[in-house]
Amino acid sequence: MIKLHLGRIRMLQLEINHSTVIKNIISGSKIKLTNQDIKLFSESLIAVYPPTASKTVRTVQSIYVVMQQLKKSLPSIVVKGISTVNRAIIHKEASDNTYKLLVESKSLRDVMTTRGVLGVKTTSNHIGEVANTLGIEAARSVIISEIIYTMSNHGMTIDYRHVMLLGDLMSYRGEVLGCTRFGLGKMKESVLHLASFESTTDHLFDASFHGLNDPINGVSECIMMGIPMSLGTGIFKLLQKPHHRRPAKQRKLIFDR
Repeated sequence: MIKLHLGRIRMLQLEINHSTVIKNIISGSKIKLTNQDIKLFSESLIAVYPPTASKTVRTVQSIYVVMQQLKKSLPSIVVKGISTVNRAIIHKEASDNTYKLLVESKSLRDVMTTRGVLGVKTTSNHIGEVANTLGIEAARSVIISEIIYTMSNHGMTIDYRHVMLLGDLMSYRGEVLGCTRFGLGKMKESVLHLASFESTTDHLFDASFHGLNDPINGVSECIMMGIPMSLGTGIFKLLQKPHHRRPAKQRKLIFDR
């Protein structure tokens, strides 16, 4: 027996009635039910019976099993809305009298396609969900915006270019990678770069065991080995043509960049 709280439904302004409940019970239940298995006594009272067309419902024991299955599955049926949404709050902006819907969920696609929701203005702070739904470039934008939003609320200001560099580093491989030992392991193939972050002895031991080579092109590797970095004045070399000699005043210098 199912009883609808009509007063609470009207107070919350939900688009739910007995027809909606019956329709979703038939389509959402794991047990095959038909309209003959559901009886409507009033607008707020619905009775669900075991399926009479089923061949298994012949004994008292089988009826008891089906009743227990109905008792377990009926409360989990979604009557209206998105099943993954845990909470939703309507927020009114005092500046321009607009409304924002704050939803606690991981189904960005379902929220964007909900009737009445502007999909082009829907945002999420779940970077992985954004990457799976809208792509890696959208996830990069979320990384940048969330870092700036968090730091600004704590009274700290970061150059936008630095945050963009961090967003590029975390997403240039086509997937979202964190600045951890596991994320950096996929970002860089340099042994010395990984060893300069965490687990130094482990990275060096694995590199020596597998016989890995390090090109030493990054900043961390060059600093560790005492080699000029390929940045600023170290990005070019000064060469002289060796094939013939000219007077000192006529010699030309070639910049190989």
